[in-house]
Amino acid sequence: MGNLVLGEVKKQPYYKSKDFVLYLNDSIELMKQLADNTIDMVFADPPYNLSNDGFSVHAGKRVSVNKGDWDKSKGVLDDFEFHMNWLKEVHRILKPEGTVWVSGTYHSIYQCGYAIQKLGFKILNDISWYKPNASPNLSGRYFTASHETLIWARKDPKSKHTYNYQDMKNGNWHIKDKLKNEGKQMRSVWSITTPGRDEKTFGKHPTQKPINLLERIVLSSTNPDAIILDPFSGSSTTGIAATKYKRKYIGIDLDSQFLDLSIKRYENMKGNLL
Repeated sequence: MGNLVLGEVKKQPYYKSKDFVLYLNDSIELMKQLADNTIDMVFADPPYNLSNDGFSVHAGKRVSVNKGDWDKSKGVLDDFEFHMNWLKEVHRILKPEGTVWVSGTYHSIYQCGYAIQKLGFKILNDISWYKPNASPNLSGRYFTASHETLIWARKDPKSKHTYNYQDMKNGNWHIKDKLKNEGKQMRSVWSITTPGRDEKTFGKHPTQKPINLLERIVLSSTNPDAIILDPFSGSSTTGIAATKYKRKYIGIDLDSQFLDLSIKRYENMKGNLL
């Protein structure tokens, strides 16, 4: 990635290899040190702010929905200001043709969508990620939540973004996605199961995304050698997908525990590729 992107960053990396860099830092503060117009794609899975002392189901057991203090709402206005602030930095560091993906539930995604529009991005698609193995609803008073929404947007409305149409149309996505018709256009509803045990060999993150989801995002909207940044890196599923397909990755997180998990996953993946 060289000095063009990381040359002005004062913070020392938590971990660094040729194509995979992790920072233990506040994402907004770290992004402020990155140069303008240097990032090809950002994938962001910001806090959903749903840690409200409620309960859900995991592996057949009743569990708390609380993820940590970082996932607690500070109120509508403060939550929106947070989303505006990190998306403002994303807008600045993206190349004109660069794109951002934002994942969320109704707790956060509408605020993110409004912020994206206020900042001048051009929304390209909203994707419905359907989870066929979603946890049931315990109360019986609501529809069972079985999807998340992803917004895909370009920085500059007048620039030309990357979309690898043929890869999406003709890839073997239908093998793991029952909604994808073989040899047909990729549609905006994706059926992808949540991460299995094999993706949690070295530990798990409470909001971990499946590798199948990030592979589709990386391959659809970037080319080899692209620089991908994840400001809420977690266990770095984005980085695993990026490195697997010869992209470069910058991950930022506030929790060293999850960065350590990321390192184990990355080094295991690299070892398997050799």
